Amino acid sequence: MSTVQTTAGGMPPEARRLKLARLAVFAAFFVNGFMVGHWATKIPVLVERLGISEIVLGRLIILFGIGAVIALIGGAWMVTRLGSVAVVRWTSVLLAPSLVLLTLAPSVPAAALALLWLGTFLGAMDNAMNANGIGVEKAAGRPAMSSFHGFWSLGGMAGGLTGGAMIVTLGEMGHALAVGAISLAVALWAWRHYRPDDFGADDETAGPDNAPRRGGLPRDAGIYGLGILTLLAFAPEGTVIDWSALYLRDELGAPLIVSGYAFAAFSATMATMRFFGDRLRARFGDRQVFVISAALSATGLAIAGTAPGFAVACLGFFVAGIGMANMVPILFSAAGAYPRLRPAVAIAVITTFGYGGLLFMPAFVGVLAETFSLAFVFAGWSVIVLAVGASALVLNYLPSRSSGSADSVSARKS
Repeated sequence: MSTVQTTAGGMPPEARRLKLARLAVFAAFFVNGFMVGHWATKIPVLVERLGISEIVLGRLIILFGIGAVIALIGGAWMVTRLGSVAVVRWTSVLLAPSLVLLTLAPSVPAAALALLWLGTFLGAMDNAMNANGIGVEKAAGRPAMSSFHGFWSLGGMAGGLTGGAMIVTLGEMGHALAVGAISLAVALWAWRHYRPDDFGADDETAGPDNAPRRGGLPRDAGIYGLGILTLLAFAPEGTVIDWSALYLRDELGAPLIVSGYAFAAFSATMATMRFFGDRLRARFGDRQVFVISAALSATGLAIAGTAPGFAVACLGFFVAGIGMANMVPILFSAAGAYPRLRPAVAIAVITTFGYGGLLFMPAFVGVLAETFSLAFVFAGWSVIVLAVGASALVLNYLPSRSSGSADSVSARKS
């Protein structure tokens, strides 16, 4: 009679390895979001220390976005050749000292280089952790992408809630060192638990008409349509990350210690809703959840943009977080299930578009804020997000059922 080998805790070794691999992906998403949350809180301090205007800050964020987009393209190339494990390991470690480098920057050019470093490793890590997460999701045989992104939101919420208080109590450098030490410790724990990639030949079912072009670019126009939706879903999230703390402090009169609360409120609801996201998608379908989410997001952004004070603005960001929570995970899962393209290729395309929205598009907010106001910007995003939700009813990029089911995203060309 055969026996099943188990660990000391009674769990089969493969199941234990898969559980640890899932926890490692959770850790990677948390570290990435944690760093972004503390960066969001640090922005007002950086602006004051360097004495820069919103237009100059916008230009710095452009470099931040350029670094991320370049890293996404390079990261996708590295993931396809080295595997997601090696890339997510090293990028998570190299990300840790980012805020220390930014704090040491004595001038705008030095800050630009530090932001380039931050954007580069955030972007490359994002590509690798999503690719590894899809591998774990497939091995587990059940949806997990919303939960992975939920840990990104938890990290962002932790950063937003604690960043201001840490800066006040520890000083700017003490804050940067503490964040770096925490991020490094989590990254090192996860180092040996990532699951090796196993995307095989069955993931590449492309025929001659849909095989990647020279240079690795897919022919299928549908994946680029999905990428544009990802860009427009990510862009308002990036605006909240980069500008909400400054909006609360400069336009609504909030003190520094609570300036990160807008992003914290936003991240709190995003995290909570993402942990329910896979269940909601299975019950109601990706397209329906996406449209309702867009409507809620638009409502929250409109409240934030028209708020008379920072408390109401935080409420608006709270509602916006509920709406935005599952928009991006739905798009990532749709890319992972996209027919005729390997998951690594599809994810590379939409991640590049998405980071263009998350890190590059908000850079232009500085010009709009200088000309109009940040309130105008947030209210304007509510209109664009409504249009994104409406497009999902017309364009056949999202399935009516969850992307984890047999009814995967259509490959219809736009």
